[in-house]
Amino acid sequence: MPLDGLTLGFMARELHDKLAGGRIDKVTQPFHDMLVLLIRNQGENHRLLIAAGPTYTRMHLTQNTYENPQQAPMFLMLMRKHIQGGRILGITQLNGDRLLRIDISALSEMGDPQEKAFFFEAMGRHTNLTLVQNGVIIDAIRHITDDMSRVRTMLPGLPFDMPPAQDKLSPDALTPDALLARFQSQQGRLDKLLADTISGLSAVSAREIAYRLTGQETPLLQQIDNLPLFCHRLADLMLALPGMYAPCLIRGEDGVPMEAFPFPFLTRQGARLESMPTLSQAIDTLYFEKDRHDRMTQRAGALRRTLQNARSRAENRIAAQQDELNAAQHMEGYRVAGELLTAFGHQVDKGADKTELPNYYDNNNPLSIALDPALSAAQNAQKYFKKYRKANVARRMAGEQIEKAQEDLRLIEDALYFLEEAGGSEDLREIRQPLYDSGLLKIPSQDKKNKKPLKAAPLRFTAGDGTAISVGRSSAQNELLLKTAQGEDVWLHAKDMPGSHVIIHAQGRPVADDTLRQAARLAAWYSKGHGVSVPVDYTLRRYVKKTPGAPAGFVTFTNNKTLLMNTTREQAERTGQTE
Repeated sequence: MPLDGLTLGFMARELHDKLAGGRIDKVTQPFHDMLVLLIRNQGENHRLLIAAGPTYTRMHLTQNTYENPQQAPMFLMLMRKHIQGGRILGITQLNGDRLLRIDISALSEMGDPQEKAFFFEAMGRHTNLTLVQNGVIIDAIRHITDDMSRVRTMLPGLPFDMPPAQDKLSPDALTPDALLARFQSQQGRLDKLLADTISGLSAVSAREIAYRLTGQETPLLQQIDNLPLFCHRLADLMLALPGMYAPCLIRGEDGVPMEAFPFPFLTRQGARLESMPTLSQAIDTLYFEKDRHDRMTQRAGALRRTLQNARSRAENRIAAQQDELNAAQHMEGYRVAGELLTAFGHQVDKGADKTELPNYYDNNNPLSIALDPALSAAQNAQKYFKKYRKANVARRMAGEQIEKAQEDLRLIEDALYFLEEAGGSEDLREIRQPLYDSGLLKIPSQDKKNKKPLKAAPLRFTAGDGTAISVGRSSAQNELLLKTAQGEDVWLHAKDMPGSHVIIHAQGRPVADDTLRQAARLAAWYSKGHGVSVPVDYTLRRYVKKTPGAPAGFVTFTNNKTLLMNTTREQAERTGQTE
């Protein structure tokens, strides 16, 4: 999204209409580079968010709340002193650029009215928010010293200097003659010349202006036949822009907001466009959902790496224990050697390193037995019995360890699958809980202190005949479905792979074939197979049993039948989702 002078011009007009005359009731600072003003105006409360960092720079009204630090920063304390209780006189854009000014009238400590101004500069890495009174800086959210910049120093007590002026034309005062004077000696791409000539135009906005005037995003200036007429049309378009206010949001294929615009850009035709009531709401939705998606992706990525490492450890444990089992295959030979040495020890020569004795387990065929020459036949027999006992214990423990590692592996594979389907932090929490319960993940200290009940909410669908179908989105939700389903309901699950439990809420009624196949399509789609030749087991819920001592969602079942399903996204979505 181009948070350029063009967009900020729309925002300044919107904020002025909403906030002018309003009283600043509260000032908060959720992050070191963000300020939120709670403003009461005409019987309504508004939250004005100002993010003055190098990334996610913006100013708009927000419906979202932000958690504040336990200890108020010094900048926040100073802002509360100077502007809390004051009134917004107006919000204006300066020179059509990425610079907004908020004029505030507030009482001094002596009770005298004083005018102050917030200057918001959305200038990339030079972004700042500065409170100024009588041309002197009270404070800036980002201090700039001489060492950091030779152009401007931004420190409390110093004179406030405006950003260096650019040799550009202000969009609200364009004339055809001024544009013609700039363009008639120029050549090259029109969109770049527009960005270099008109204040506040980003590359995206410049291409939109070029497209609206020529039908091309990047035409050459020399291709324009009638330059004076073009300059007239350009001046008219720039003056008409405020009247084109129609905020919108563009979402990606995954539904995540990608861009917000003050009016629909023709250069974004074909995109998933969503009209919004205000530009503030469009930008608020964009950044809030994008930030939530980015944080979700980051947290899901960290959990994914943890699970992948745990999977590797479980696989290595299985391989190591399998080696123990392979070694234990010789244990019966140890027992037989011990028994033969006990029975025929008198036939063994003293100091021999091997002997042959009749094996009464094998028709008395001679069995060669290795010996320790330093030990007697009886002592060698005890050594073989000790090896047998050790191998027997190792076999039993290896079997238990393999079974536990395989259970962990199933739990990890389930978690990795559900992680790909997770849509929010609550989903992540539900995915983690069985991992905490099994000991695969260590419970963070904050989770131990603030253990809230899980808000499991399986997906709900309605089949063509009106029958309700539920689909679990995590092991915890699968467990919930098992607990709440009735005995005559139908349970479905993709065969031998991680996936969702699906319940047809039959309520004792016969299940139509179409409804069964709709549910089977959902079970195939919401599985690791994602609907490609997925065998789906189904049976009545009363034949499904929770595996004793197993993690959430682990079951055994009987009396099942199997359907082989090939399911596309469209087929899965054809079953109406109700929640």
